[in-house]
Amino acid sequence: MIVCVDSSVWIALLRGQDTPEVARLHAIEPPHAIVLGDLILLEVLQGARDDAHAARIEGNLRAFPVEPVLTEARAVRAAALYRQLRARGITIRRTIDLAIGTFCLDRGYALLHADRDFVPMSAHLGLTMA
Repeated sequence: MIVCVDSSVWIALLRGQDTPEVARLHAIEPPHAIVLGDLILLEVLQGARDDAHAARIEGNLRAFPVEPVLTEARAVRAAALYRQLRARGITIRRTIDLAIGTFCLDRGYALLHADRDFVPMSAHLGLTMA
């Protein structure tokens, strides 16, 4: 199974945090089973201290394939999924998380994350968690 690793996990790794999600990231075998969404790359690089730090992070993350998260069709589908959840009384706080979750649903990827926005997408939309 291909695993998309969310920025919440990459950031915890970069901060040296010992979390269950970071441990699961280290346990993914083979490493080429990891994919990176372009918006996840954006979120991680935004947190870099400076350009040199960003270049080091990017160099390390480019070991994994980077795929575009949004397409026109996926944007429309993500909005529909948002409305579906909202009809159940659930609001996804961050649009980027909605886009990432929809990307994983569409591509059949499991998602490794440490972000509560993805929990209702798993419970109500079938998003697979890694």
